Amino acid sequence: MMPAARESLLDAACAALARRPWAAVRMVDVAAAAGVSRQTLYNEFGSKEGLARALVRREADAYLAGVDRALTAPADSRERLAATAEWIAAAAGENALVRALVTGCWSERLPALTLAAVPSATAVPAQRRADGPLPSPGDLVVLVRDRAVAVLAGPDGGTAEAAELARCCELVVRLALSCVAAPPGEGGVAGLVRGVLRRQPA
Repeated sequence: MMPAARESLLDAACAALARRPWAAVRMVDVAAAAGVSRQTLYNEFGSKEGLARALVRREADAYLAGVDRALTAPADSRERLAATAEWIAAAAGENALVRALVTGCWSERLPALTLAAVPSATAVPAQRRADGPLPSPGDLVVLVRDRAVAVLAGPDGGTAEAAELARCCELVVRLALSCVAAPPGEGGVAGLVRGVLRRQPA
């Protein structure tokens, strides 16, 4: 199957999930919405659980891609970290799957998935990846922290400076995640992050 067709099926599954709980989403309806046969859907994802894992994997990848965009924006380090924090809070606020991934709180409306890898007999590379381990909230904190350090450290950063930067980046990520559970007031998440970063070395 072409990647575009796989994306269409995932889009259809995401739209179905927005309208009803995952338990009520039917494979035949997802296939029809994407304009393919139910057998084609099963050939691509293997099962409804495989479709759910692929959907969660795609949302995790999109979340990390948004982090990368924020970190590479044309701005100074503090503003890039503030933009990253804003992205984390906004993505989790707008997308129930991202919110579940970053908080570990999976509502009854969402797929009930194990984050551990599952047996996979598929020949579809993208599905083999989806059937592998899915990131936990702790994994995502580390992934975002390490991405931030890699982008912001620069070639002259020594071991001590890198350790301090890693601590600062993790603090920003965790502050952003706290804003998912308890949205901030005036100034928003970026204002909170800027306030914290003013106290950090440049």
